[in-house]
Amino acid sequence: MVGLGKLGLCIAAVLADAGFKVVGVDVDEGRVRAVNSGEVYIKEPKLPYLIRKNRNRIRATTSLDDAIESSQATFVIVPTPSEPDGSFSLKHVLPVVKEAARAISRKDEYHLMVINSTIMPGSMDNYIKPTLEEHSGKLVGNSVGLCYNPEFVALGDVINGLTRPDLVLIGESDPVAGSILERIQKKVCKNDPEVIRTNFINAEIAKIAINSYVTMKISFANMLAEICERVPGASVDEVTRVLASDSRIGGKYLKGGIGYGGPCFPRDNIAFASFAKSIGIEARLPLAAHQTNLHQPDRVLEAVTRFEGIKRIGILGLSYKPGTPMVEESQSLIIADKLVKEGYEVHVFDPLAMDEARKVLGNAVYYEESLESCVKSCEMLILATPWEVFKNIDTTGKVVIDCWRHLSIRSRKKAKRYIALGVSNDCGQQTP
Repeated sequence: MVGLGKLGLCIAAVLADAGFKVVGVDVDEGRVRAVNSGEVYIKEPKLPYLIRKNRNRIRATTSLDDAIESSQATFVIVPTPSEPDGSFSLKHVLPVVKEAARAISRKDEYHLMVINSTIMPGSMDNYIKPTLEEHSGKLVGNSVGLCYNPEFVALGDVINGLTRPDLVLIGESDPVAGSILERIQKKVCKNDPEVIRTNFINAEIAKIAINSYVTMKISFANMLAEICERVPGASVDEVTRVLASDSRIGGKYLKGGIGYGGPCFPRDNIAFASFAKSIGIEARLPLAAHQTNLHQPDRVLEAVTRFEGIKRIGILGLSYKPGTPMVEESQSLIIADKLVKEGYEVHVFDPLAMDEARKVLGNAVYYEESLESCVKSCEMLILATPWEVFKNIDTTGKVVIDCWRHLSIRSRKKAKRYIALGVSNDCGQQTP
């Protein structure tokens, strides 16, 4: 397992739990020491348990040669950062493939290489496969196999996503390589998912297309939420309940609130549009979803500016979603930055993401040590991430903007003024 980050370590853990012996490889010596000591440096439910349970099956090293020599399959999940045009860079992937290929060249037995990192369509055929063949001296399909196996998981629920996925997608160089990887995945998966095997290009397009489609669904729900705010008697939850009952649509990711964030969704739309442009196509839908998402923090600011005299605002929730400390592309941080620039005194609290938020917001905001102190310090509260711990806060005397209609009825009634995004003023959601 090359790359022991937030996803790589989880994949290593579920492979070990399925009975495989796993050698993790990372350039970070601290991560290597932690794995070899049975320590977990990533906040992810179920991961510490799996690492402790399978310590005898997991070890780590900084030597890729060591890992290749003592294994039969190599999984690569290193970063693929975005280029200025939005496409995904292979600057970390190709050096790993090159070094691994040299180690594979010294082996007589068959070896499978699996790319898990999200990559641009065409990367496998045009860059990764030629690099593997050139530096191993072997033709893919003979003594070396190559697969693309992107994961469809959500941070905060990675272990469940890996062991109970909706589908397993395999882009294969040849049937032998695909069959080996399918057998590995079937040992990991506990829910017997559909395994879809196809060529590289179809798998590469499908991966970013799925994420792009999901973000269009989120953006559509947020558009509905904004519409419902302006129409007497309207509620986005009632509208989306109707949509969700139609089997052609379904209810997943159809909850109006504020925009999506995280390490994948925001950049996948841009990458998809960039790929389309490279072949002469204007991908209007991914770009529209991206623009809709950029608009969401302004909806919150508009709600804030309705109230004159407010100076101190508390933002509850900084991670891009509950259950994770990740703040990458978090709408909460965008809202905080906008409020600071408008001259407000901003106080923040999150159960897990305070340290990560400090790296982004610096000294621009006040970091509260507890939920209670954040609530107490402010005149207005913005419930930006629907952590369960926020559901029953004491809102007495506060103006509250609830982006997800998350507060309990009791907390809503205590507020001096309660504004729920996604509903009109006369739906019983806004209390005087």
